[in-house]
Amino acid sequence: MKIGFIGLGNMGAPMAANLAKAGHQVVGFDMANVAIDGVTMTASGAEAAAGAEVVITMLPNGEILRAVADQVIPAMDAGAALVDCSTVDVDSARAVADQAVGAGLLFVDAPVSGGTGGAAGGTLTFMAGGTDEAFAKAAPLFDIMGQKAVHCGAAGAGQSAKICNNMILGVTMLATCEAFALADKLGLDRQKMFDVVSTSSGYSWTMNTYCPAPGVGPKSPADNEYKPGFAAELMLKDLRLSQQAAVSANADTPMGELAQALYAQFVEEEDGQGMDFSAMLPRFEKRSRA
Repeated sequence: MKIGFIGLGNMGAPMAANLAKAGHQVVGFDMANVAIDGVTMTASGAEAAAGAEVVITMLPNGEILRAVADQVIPAMDAGAALVDCSTVDVDSARAVADQAVGAGLLFVDAPVSGGTGGAAGGTLTFMAGGTDEAFAKAAPLFDIMGQKAVHCGAAGAGQSAKICNNMILGVTMLATCEAFALADKLGLDRQKMFDVVSTSSGYSWTMNTYCPAPGVGPKSPADNEYKPGFAAELMLKDLRLSQQAAVSANADTPMGELAQALYAQFVEEEDGQGMDFSAMLPRFEKRSRA
């Protein structure tokens, strides 16, 4: 299959490399000057999209997605599929879907979970929105780039699933970090805390798999000076998307709103920029109730 891949950053580059390694003809474009094994680089997004059966995008935000769509959709052949793996606002995903379908294309919004490690290892989870036909066209590529793909519904459903999932993740991480900081002040050993909570009603992915306390539980960014596996600023981006969607849908999400405010303070006013999102634990350690 000839595949155009636009957006070859920390996530897109290993995803494109895995497709090339599997034998697909991958033609790529990125604003930065990058070189990826097996990927033929072009001078523009439109050039990468020309003649491709599937065009995959992995972009920073909805505004850029809309701009790239304006360039690549006219260059694509009718019946080809545009698969957007970015995490963007639901409205942008639906707008680009309408634009693509209007041009005779298939469209899938398919944001991912799994981070850079999942992109490199081909173990991402894809949350996909689009028609059955569009999902079927993209599914063999999801199998190469990831370990699981869930067809969540119509266009925009993939983005909806992603932001709801990451709102839970952000809120849960904050609660986990708060609990460890409280346990410290109560004189409770962190390992004992983990042993209890990880096998009791308080267990969660943030506790059991991605524990924010160094030296406790499976290895995580906390054991590497909180260098990001998932950066705090990316969590802030996703929480803002969740609250944008909540406003649009008239949904009451007070915990998501508070999580957004706390991560905004951490990233924009404190030292959270460039840190893992679990670095909220040392932040809470240093703070008192007043």
